[in-house]
Amino acid sequence: MKTLKKVAILSIITPMMVSLTSCDDLFDPAPENHKDMTQLEDMPSWAVGLLGHAYLSNPLGNGGEDYPWTETATDDAVSNDVNDSYRKIATGAWRKDNNPIDQWQRLRASWQYINQFLELSENVKWAKDEVVSELYKVRFQGEAYGMRALYMFYLLQAHAGWTDGGELLGIPVLTESETVNSDFNKPRDSFKACMDLLKADVAKAVEMLPDEYGDINSDNEVPAKYKSMGATMASYNRVFGNHAKNRMSLRAATAVLAKASLMAASPAFADGSGVTWEQAAQAMGNVLKFLGNDPVSQMDPNGNFWYTDPKALQNLTEGQNTKEWLWRTNAGGSHGIESNNFVPTLFGNGRINPSQNLVDAFPAANGYPITDARSGYDPQNPYADRDPRFEQFIIHNNSQYGGKTIITAVDGTDNNAMNKFDGKSTRTGYYMKKLLCESVNCDPSSTTDQHHMKPLMRYTEFFLGYAEAANEAWGPQGKGSFGFSAYDVIKAIRSRAGISDINDEDGYLESIKNDKEKMRELIRNERRIELCFEGYRFWDLRRWKANLNETVKGMRIENNHYQVVDVEKRDFKDYMYWGPIPYSETLKFDQLVQNKGW
Repeated sequence: MKTLKKVAILSIITPMMVSLTSCDDLFDPAPENHKDMTQLEDMPSWAVGLLGHAYLSNPLGNGGEDYPWTETATDDAVSNDVNDSYRKIATGAWRKDNNPIDQWQRLRASWQYINQFLELSENVKWAKDEVVSELYKVRFQGEAYGMRALYMFYLLQAHAGWTDGGELLGIPVLTESETVNSDFNKPRDSFKACMDLLKADVAKAVEMLPDEYGDINSDNEVPAKYKSMGATMASYNRVFGNHAKNRMSLRAATAVLAKASLMAASPAFADGSGVTWEQAAQAMGNVLKFLGNDPVSQMDPNGNFWYTDPKALQNLTEGQNTKEWLWRTNAGGSHGIESNNFVPTLFGNGRINPSQNLVDAFPAANGYPITDARSGYDPQNPYADRDPRFEQFIIHNNSQYGGKTIITAVDGTDNNAMNKFDGKSTRTGYYMKKLLCESVNCDPSSTTDQHHMKPLMRYTEFFLGYAEAANEAWGPQGKGSFGFSAYDVIKAIRSRAGISDINDEDGYLESIKNDKEKMRELIRNERRIELCFEGYRFWDLRRWKANLNETVKGMRIENNHYQVVDVEKRDFKDYMYWGPIPYSETLKFDQLVQNKGW
């Protein structure tokens, strides 16, 4: 009845609106609900909507539990969905007019909104109280600069590259909004010029934004930079209090620079970026300092397992982050990620199938790679005595999950078995376990949601980034100015994972702690394990200029016999270390030089 009443009311209102419209409107269009820039100066709620586009377009995610799943275009996983776009590009369908990692259109459109906002914000009256109005202006502008820096990082990651002429180019650098009279045919600026703008934007964000948002309890707690503007506890809480948590902050902006610096110092970009490993280590260390004077000792002992405890997520207070998280999405009850990735007998589609390649990356429980005789690895009992993270992240044959024994062997009798049912069963002999909440029920007749929350940035990423850059800059035990080394970080991460030998030590790590090359290999492997399925490896392989064409393998088990088999070949060309400029854009604008090979 309520729906019928609404329809009836609308049917009355519509002719009334028509009857109130001037006859002149039949010939001269009535003013539409569009505002020009000068009008928005007196409409702060509308003006801030321009900034809202930045959050809606956040490449890290703007809410929910969505992950990019680019692992299916790497040696870490395959998808059982024949329509998976990353599966297609990994097997030879990646083209400049078929690019599922494209960020160009979406982020450059939102970039325009940010530029418009920065120009408009100077003249907006954000509040009647002049101090509060100025505080809002500073905060909003700081957010805009921080988000523009984030956009720059993701645009460079997806589209920067070397031209046929040997130049490393980024995007056209635009610091002013465009109008209908602008010249849209702009050339790409150098990668270095793009990085310079990113650094400048981060510096402005750091100058304007608080370390972190949240209410304070006295005037004495007002940060000096806001106290000099006349802020009190009340005005500070009004602008920077709990209600603003998980907006772009000083910490998040600092982290953007660290992510960009690590990429820029890497082999794919280093020759033209102007960024060194030492600078990348410094940027990463600046993020870790937010944990305290001894960041390694402050590493969250449960940092990897936020997804396993929905009650703890639900109990987080307004905007609260865990010790592991630097930035996160909002939370809510759902079951989508489980519906996509649970095993078939738990009413899932089993979409992401981890590879044998990834499984082999997990060392033995004593820390030695399984290729090392000291690991004790047995190919016919391959899952025994392995790094505890293996059981925590991956479902294998005879795993216990959801109250069931999961059989992935080809002679299994249900759809969990390898290649049993096209589009649902595993193609590799493995299912993804990481990121899934075991207490979700995906049965269509009795679905039960659980609380989910996606970290946008977590400190483990920055610990690993610091280890990588510090090892390259100063060697495994070099500490720079921070007081801790790559060795210290990796020791803490592997200790947290539960790795130890019979002497309660990490014998393998101790054996390589003075070898820069072997430490590099270990750091990259730890990054592969710790960040698996979170969307990093696709980009890591490219910035390292590593092998993109390692055939994805699986484990075929029949009559208790284990056989490693080929599952999916990769078909990437060397120029695919860098992504293309969209073909449609190069057709429209002849000043846009395409990256080499595309």
